[in-house]
Amino acid sequence: MPILDTRVPAVLLRIDRNPFHHGTLGAVRSLGRAGVEVHVVADSEGSPVRRSRFVSGMHPPPPPGSSTADIAAVLRRVAARVSRRAVLVPMDDASALAVNRLGDELTVGYLLPEQPHALAERVADKAELAAVCESVGVPHPVTLIPRSPAQAAEAAWQLGLPVVAKWSRPWLIPAGTGLRSTVVVHSVQEARALYLRTEDAGSRLLLQAFLPPGPDLDWFFHGYVARSGVTHGGGPGRKHRAWPRGAGLTAVGRWTPNPQLQALVERLTEALGYRGVFDLDFRRDAATGRYHLLDFNPRPGAQFRLFEDGAGLDVVRALHLDLTRRPLPAPAPRPGRAFVVENYAPLGALRPRSAGRELAWHARDDRAPGRAMWGLWARHVSLRLTRRVGRLLRRPAAAAETNGTTEAVGTTAEPREPTGAPGVTVPEAADAAAAVMERPVITSADPAVVRPRGGPVARKDPRSAQVPAPLTARPAGHVYRSLADDEKASSC
Repeated sequence: MPILDTRVPAVLLRIDRNPFHHGTLGAVRSLGRAGVEVHVVADSEGSPVRRSRFVSGMHPPPPPGSSTADIAAVLRRVAARVSRRAVLVPMDDASALAVNRLGDELTVGYLLPEQPHALAERVADKAELAAVCESVGVPHPVTLIPRSPAQAAEAAWQLGLPVVAKWSRPWLIPAGTGLRSTVVVHSVQEARALYLRTEDAGSRLLLQAFLPPGPDLDWFFHGYVARSGVTHGGGPGRKHRAWPRGAGLTAVGRWTPNPQLQALVERLTEALGYRGVFDLDFRRDAATGRYHLLDFNPRPGAQFRLFEDGAGLDVVRALHLDLTRRPLPAPAPRPGRAFVVENYAPLGALRPRSAGRELAWHARDDRAPGRAMWGLWARHVSLRLTRRVGRLLRRPAAAAETNGTTEAVGTTAEPREPTGAPGVTVPEAADAAAAVMERPVITSADPAVVRPRGGPVARKDPRSAQVPAPLTARPAGHVYRSLADDEKASSC
């Protein structure tokens, strides 16, 4: 393990209220095991993280939706309590963007990477990311940005159903709206109805070409770009199991060498001048072999501990070493190393544990968080099941009241849980691949279009079309299928 400067504490910041964010626990353990004093600014109510023996202090976070000034005030209070300059580690998108905006204002109490101004916001914003990929030549799914409900319906036809719908700034979605950061849309009526929720979501709606999931198609890349511009502490990984199925967070991942993906990532970070920790999500197009960048998270990914190398380096330790002016050890990759999130992949966690595998919650030197997680998870699942049974029991009565009348578009969708709860809905994204519809389109200049880069599409496919044409709406009858909240909310 590299020798960290234990005189310099660390402060982990997470605004998201997800109690099952295992990435925060991973950062606590990574730094705590190295002897660093770790303070956590996050919601501690019921959180298993607070049970870790490596936590030196828990501090109340700013509430969701806080202004940048409110977040700065909280961080100043924490800095006064810690009383020494600390390495600041944002653990979710909202935290990372606030820290990037505040910049020099925080340097009195914290050590931070010298990130180009507003770069974190550009790459985290789904609409801006499409433009960033276009500018640097990184493949990205065809992305349309409708400006009206009619354009949303036309764009869905143009891309070829099903399509992926995303809110450009998912961290702005208020709790309790029932909106998901990412869904699969199966009809033009759904696309139109979703656009009408734009004001509720707080950011623009994007429609993207649907790249079907499949074996060996979902990849991620974690790393830390040091002051020197060299990437440390991470590598490429393959997603073996996701929760929800198809495109959710990584439940089982494996460190898998991929020179093509590594070269693409290094070209991207160099072109942007990026500095700091990052977590990238890719999907490989099975027809073309190109890796399409789906998400750029300017903070540690929840499964970053997968990439602890033979020298004991991961992205969080690399950050601490670099900001305290300590040398970073030479890379010592451990391909084949696995990471399992027990509550999302319990069967995988029950298999005999090898030296090359790490569990997200259970650790022999820190058992309390794992025990607390299972108790909390059991209550969470029980509550979800109770609510779902209640909805199923209410449906016959509702059907009797309608007496056969036709429902309005969008009312067939099942009520959604607040976005603050982890995404435990089982999606049908894999089945949706079979529903892709072929249809010729006519060029028109309606919605804003961001074209992908990385070479021509070598087949006829509505996903390669760039602009929607006005077409007749299809019948309603499908419901939104959840892809993931992420980590994305953090998260995923």
